[in-house]
Amino acid sequence: MAKTLLMTTAILMSTASIAQDADESQPGDEKINQLIVYGSDECPQSKSDEIVVCARMNEADRYRIPPSLRDDPNSPQNQAWLNRVQAYEYVGASGTLSCSPSGAGGFTGCGLKEIDRAYAEKAQDPGVTFGRLIAAERIKRMAGIDAEAAAVEERVKEFEKGRAEREARLQAEMDAKENAERSNAGSDPLPEPQ
Repeated sequence: MAKTLLMTTAILMSTASIAQDADESQPGDEKINQLIVYGSDECPQSKSDEIVVCARMNEADRYRIPPSLRDDPNSPQNQAWLNRVQAYEYVGASGTLSCSPSGAGGFTGCGLKEIDRAYAEKAQDPGVTFGRLIAAERIKRMAGIDAEAAAVEERVKEFEKGRAEREARLQAEMDAKENAERSNAGSDPLPEPQ
């Protein structure tokens, strides 16, 4: 019984050390390196604690001003008719949340207007969208982590199954030994009292 307890303790301690060696980084904790590479330039490889996202541009654009800075996304030619009509609705707006100098609280809408403008520019930006590239890289990395975790879990299940079989075999041997000792003890005649 002491041997079984000792073996079980050793096994549990070894599995705890395996779990301790696992990568402790959580998704979202890694460093993100965003690069723009041109032509056939090589993208650096990601490391375990770093995600490298490369956006590939034409070789002809290497020394040019980026396309997102060349054009004005808010120019009237780039706006839909619906946006133009909505712009006319706000021409005479005044008061709270209007971003106008007239009326009480007119200044309160200026921050919202700037936020809306920034989101509009971001939505119309034809350039590189690092957010999507980072999300794709995270999904790829998580798939690798999930596959590795599945492999480790499979090994642990096989190990536990083997351990359960060994323990059952040892218990059966011990039970057989005890039964043999009992049967041998029962076959000897008892001494006569004097």
